[in-house]
Amino acid sequence: MLSRIQFAGTIAFHYLFPPLTIGLSVILVVLEAQYLRSGKPLYAQATRFWAKIFGLIFAIGVATGIVMEFQFGTNWARYSSYVGDIFGSLLAAEGIFAFFLESGFLAILLFGWERVGRRLHFFATVMVTLGAHFSAVWIVVANSWQQTPAGYRIVEHAGGSRAELTGFWQAVLNPSTVDRLTHTLLGCWQAGAFLVLSVSAYYLLKQRHQAFARASIKVALGLAVVASLGQLITGHQSARGVAVTQPAKLAAFEGHYPASAPATLYLAGWVDETSERVAGVGLPGWLSLFVHGDPRAPMTGLRAFAPPDRPPVQAVFQSYHLMVAIGLGLIGLSLIGLVYWWRGRLHHTRWLLRVFVVAVAGPQIANQLGWFSAEVGRQPWIVYGLLRTADASSPTVSARDVMTSMVMFGLVYALLFAAYLYLLHQKIRTGPAENGALALSERTHGQRA
Repeated sequence: MLSRIQFAGTIAFHYLFPPLTIGLSVILVVLEAQYLRSGKPLYAQATRFWAKIFGLIFAIGVATGIVMEFQFGTNWARYSSYVGDIFGSLLAAEGIFAFFLESGFLAILLFGWERVGRRLHFFATVMVTLGAHFSAVWIVVANSWQQTPAGYRIVEHAGGSRAELTGFWQAVLNPSTVDRLTHTLLGCWQAGAFLVLSVSAYYLLKQRHQAFARASIKVALGLAVVASLGQLITGHQSARGVAVTQPAKLAAFEGHYPASAPATLYLAGWVDETSERVAGVGLPGWLSLFVHGDPRAPMTGLRAFAPPDRPPVQAVFQSYHLMVAIGLGLIGLSLIGLVYWWRGRLHHTRWLLRVFVVAVAGPQIANQLGWFSAEVGRQPWIVYGLLRTADASSPTVSARDVMTSMVMFGLVYALLFAAYLYLLHQKIRTGPAENGALALSERTHGQRA
């Protein structure tokens, strides 16, 4: 249990940062494309500022991400032995095809403004964006394989059994990969978009860097609308897939206990796991309608599974519904912002700007809750249907060892987070480059272009 708590804390902290870099990278491409198209220094100013924020977040993300891979060998040795042939291949692909691409062009993005031409710099920005997205692709593929294993065979050896790769692309395109990947990437776009909205709204409220804030908020609002509406579509499609591949997880999402019966879609509620009932507000038959297109269609419930094979229902139910509630709230907020922008009133509507300032937390909380729902909903399996979590930890690592490392990493992560918040605050407080200095820099960049 301590190893599970440590890994959950480590990955939850790390997952604060990759969604921001993935979402920010899309905004960087749009802003710099606008600069190439129009030649206006304002868009170069915006690209430079957000690139600095991107660099800071990227650095913290790398530092916190490396630790997770070591935990596979320290805390989860039996898991590493069981899936190393498959999981190792997918993580290696992430390093070769994604991380090197992103980090290789990052130096040009951050420091190449006065050293390379405009088109080459834009090419570097696109490559960083592709690298960030490819990184998400391979990480999601690896995790999806744990949810819906494919392209493998079980081989017995002296130390026990292990999964062996038989089809690389079967493993990559396992039944849950596409649904989970699209849902995850849109969540990342949301995180980046709402960060830009938050900072831009702050500047508008403080009446600082007005032109910069208006340019940034327009791009971020467009991405927020696309990502938020897309989340609704991909989330629905993902839930339909889970109904087929992991019925116990979907049953836990909605507290559906009957072994085979039409399922209620709950808006909110509380699960009594002892009496196997849900007290709350629900729409009878609507889950069956959404999944099968028929409100009378039976769905597999938790009683179809032995109690040891069921996930913790209350925790999964609450995290899933809170995630959905936040997602719907972000859709509403994005559309309201779009209407006010269309009418030319967004930049002067202070109550809405204040909401955008704090809404930066929404996508982050929803992403964490989505990950929690997916991973806890998979329990008691670490590899669904093949390896139980209880059988996957390292037998020689004591609870005292894990607790000691948890305390040490907790202190280090607290210092990292404090440094991150301080540096982010300093960059936001300083703001984008002044127009005079930017114009001089742009003349030099233009000559090189």
